[in-house]
Amino acid sequence: MRKSKEDTSVTEPKERRSSSSVSAQQARDIAIEAYVFGYPLVLVDLTRQVLTNVSKPGENAAPVNQFCNKRTFPDPTLTAVVSPNADTLYSVAFLDLAREPMVLSLPEMNGRYYLMQMLDAWTNVFASPGTRTTGSSKADLALTGPGWKGKLHKGVEAIKSPTGTVWIIGRTQTNGKSDYAAVNAIQDQYKLTPLSSFGKQYTAPDNVAVSDQVDMKTPPVDQVARLDAAGFFGRLNALMKDNPPAPADAEALKRFALIGVAPGRTLNLRGMDPAVAKQVTEGVAAAQARIIAEVRKPHGDVRNGWEFMGDVGRYGTNYLWRAVVAFVALGANLPEDAVYPRATRDSEGQALNGSRRYEVRFQKGQLPPVSAFWSIALYNDKQFFVPNPIHRYAIGDRDKLEFNDDGSLSIYIQHDSPGKDKESNWLPAPTENFSLFMRLYWPRREVLNGAWKPPKIERKAAEIKRIA
Repeated sequence: MRKSKEDTSVTEPKERRSSSSVSAQQARDIAIEAYVFGYPLVLVDLTRQVLTNVSKPGENAAPVNQFCNKRTFPDPTLTAVVSPNADTLYSVAFLDLAREPMVLSLPEMNGRYYLMQMLDAWTNVFASPGTRTTGSSKADLALTGPGWKGKLHKGVEAIKSPTGTVWIIGRTQTNGKSDYAAVNAIQDQYKLTPLSSFGKQYTAPDNVAVSDQVDMKTPPVDQVARLDAAGFFGRLNALMKDNPPAPADAEALKRFALIGVAPGRTLNLRGMDPAVAKQVTEGVAAAQARIIAEVRKPHGDVRNGWEFMGDVGRYGTNYLWRAVVAFVALGANLPEDAVYPRATRDSEGQALNGSRRYEVRFQKGQLPPVSAFWSIALYNDKQFFVPNPIHRYAIGDRDKLEFNDDGSLSIYIQHDSPGKDKESNWLPAPTENFSLFMRLYWPRREVLNGAWKPPKIERKAAEIKRIA
């Protein structure tokens, strides 16, 4: 693999002593486990670098402790985050709580659905203020780091983060392009203020230093894939200092320490026994393959070909599952806030591919049961939106859909147009393999308990011989 710029290897006898207690095969196994364990933390950190390496806030990035407000729906040019949505306008911020808490101020929402999902550096959702949990009234929320002790202003509610890095992924319901102006006005009222400046006149800096060492072109998921053992584990060790693993990770950390993977430690491949170092290095590729292999498997509760990944947002010690979700749906919500059924195959078990035509037909009275709204989005095999002639990347209940005479609703998923009379219900597909995500915001009980099942993805015609 290509040598990483993040190579932190130095001579350190302590590491040789640690690695001498394991065989080459044990080192390989531990390296695979440690890579899977640390994958979300490293991916979040590289995502943070890309999304904060700007001098002032814009639509796609903002400095640390400031909001980046997406003013329009994302399109295929967005590759910094996998599986983006086209249902809500994002308000995204990375917080650094090392110096002091940050206060998040929210405006009166007047009943509009919104969610301020808060993830720690390991992708666990530790809080989700919003319509479902806290209502739509004004609020001031102080996010505090793991080691902070102090007093807050009256009326400010504390939310304790388990890590020094926090990723806020705010989503505000947006009912099509005509709703942009109203939502943009709400976004302008989302504020982040250092605790020491709260209640005072505060203006966030707009001349933050920008690093030319950050790769702003390569998607973070690909940047992680390019890291070699020294680069990956060196970054992981450094990140674990301010983003401590959970207490439940203690036993795993004991094993990882045998190859020099531990909070704050300097990884030293050159100081290891050569056979052990070789297996640690090769373990990275094996770990990547394990994650990819797991991604391709069905997960969770499969209903009519749709995979309901219900156990997301809270991962405990299920490190492989945490890595899988980070790979395919970084920033996934808690099931109570949103459920994302995923499909990669049709009703006949064949991979979804743009050389074929598909129909998803909701029978009368069987539309997704949600308290907010629903949609179906289409992604390529890298989990990004696909360019298409009508610039439609998702379709759902806020679109002007045409129902069938019997009251059912058909969604047409194919590369070519289904015909002018059906284009209102058309979700364009690429020519190659693709996947679908159904998004169910604020799902009702029958979604969470499995009583409701989405329709099958039916293949409607023979292979398209010529694609326009």
